[in-house]
Amino acid sequence: MTLHLSALDIAILVLYHLLVLGIGVALIRRTKGGDDLFLAGRRLGWFPVGVSLFASNVSSTTLIGLAGAAYTWGIAVAGYEWMAAPVLVVFAALLLPLYLEGRITTVPEFLERRFDRRCRLYFSALTLVTNIVVDTAGSLFAGAMVIRTFFPGVGLLPAAFGLALFAGAYTAAGGLAAVVYTDVVQAVILVAGSCLIAFLCFARLGFDWSAVVDATDPSRLSLILPADDPHLPWPGLLIGVPILGFYFWGTNQFIVQRTLAARSLRDARLASLFAGLLKLGVLFVMVLPGVMAIRIVPDLPRGDLVFPALIRELLPAGLLGIVLAGLIAAIRSSVDSTLNSAATLVTVDFIRPFAPGLDDRRAGIVGRVAIGVFMLLAAMLAPAIAHFEGLFNYLQLALAYLVSPFVVLFTLGVLWRRGTATGAFWSLVGAHLVSAVLFVLDELTGTFDIHFTLVPGVVFLAGAVVFVTVSLAGPAPSPERRAGVFRRALLAEVGGVPRWRDYRVLSAGLLALTAALVIAFR
Repeated sequence: MTLHLSALDIAILVLYHLLVLGIGVALIRRTKGGDDLFLAGRRLGWFPVGVSLFASNVSSTTLIGLAGAAYTWGIAVAGYEWMAAPVLVVFAALLLPLYLEGRITTVPEFLERRFDRRCRLYFSALTLVTNIVVDTAGSLFAGAMVIRTFFPGVGLLPAAFGLALFAGAYTAAGGLAAVVYTDVVQAVILVAGSCLIAFLCFARLGFDWSAVVDATDPSRLSLILPADDPHLPWPGLLIGVPILGFYFWGTNQFIVQRTLAARSLRDARLASLFAGLLKLGVLFVMVLPGVMAIRIVPDLPRGDLVFPALIRELLPAGLLGIVLAGLIAAIRSSVDSTLNSAATLVTVDFIRPFAPGLDDRRAGIVGRVAIGVFMLLAAMLAPAIAHFEGLFNYLQLALAYLVSPFVVLFTLGVLWRRGTATGAFWSLVGAHLVSAVLFVLDELTGTFDIHFTLVPGVVFLAGAVVFVTVSLAGPAPSPERRAGVFRRALLAEVGGVPRWRDYRVLSAGLLALTAALVIAFR
């Protein structure tokens, strides 16, 4: 499947890349040290933070992964999208005040304050692995698939290296500010391109939704699937997806880092809720086109080819450049985000504690070197994803086995004052042992059959049991180690604003919209 670019398409792509590089260059002077590189000086408003949250998330799991999954088994895959809204409500109410009150730079830093340094380093190390192996490599693979659609002679590895090199360049130059502001530009292009494809898909079908319904298996148009469904059974939707979502939105450094750069708690909360609102629209502009593609481009050999195939089929010359820029924007938004967060983790959690004399300027240098190293590593790993059953499957399967133990510490560990550092550490160890056993029995030997969306629930429960048991068996934590801030977190910065800007009112509205969406497509 080969696409040909016109001179106008190429000109649009060149202008887009010059704009992104220009933003990075313009911010070099404002990026003087580690705090500027990693947190943009903590001066960002709610709108750029919220748009950046959305843009960083939608790369590898939407245009390529979500459309492909929808093509293969229907719109229920959007459960990962609408579930983000209630998860972000919980994040805004509970964790954000704790993060910003402590003025932390990395999420693992919070675990050290609540528990001890063992938990911080454990979480930081595994976050590095998921950022590079899962998030960055997955995004580079998605981008390489798109590039190969236009330039079939380019291999997966060279294409991944090209994307990584460009994203790494402006990220190292302008730091998080460059990442956030380029994300705003890229999000506009991404949403515009997605809306255009969705409109053209619907136009090809005569703007007749009943025709889509009549020609599609009803199970493909339902957000809620039976308990025995092989793709996303409803127990997995209610158990596993919220756990994975809480990890992603509430504890994953490359997402949370944007909210840490907000100029106030109110801005951070508004940004989170705004991102949740944007996620509700993904069903219409990125998932439904994947289902409609069944009639437009049938019999594709691989679901990950759906979106490039729709571009080839629907777009006239001149518009290809805009949508291709949107595709590359989506992929690059995740790449720049994960590169910056991985560099932050290495510098703040591993280098600075062992080099107390490391000043802010040198921390910035170390961070830029780390960006370069991780850029190369992720690009080398990206081609291996071709051996999995679709990009979306790779992403969710990897996270299901890796991240659930940490959700125990950020939920039970925050709400329960009696939880101890020893209980937290052995909870991580015990839960990951259970996860490893499940992986061997289910994925490697096939001797035990459990759907991967249920794995997070089993692992979470195992971690919670260990956490409570070990904590109760030892002495209570010291007062400075106790959380005990649930009520204070809920009430932080809620006075002195109009009711329509009160995060509690906005949260209720977001939850109502989410419920209406699920009921409409149940």
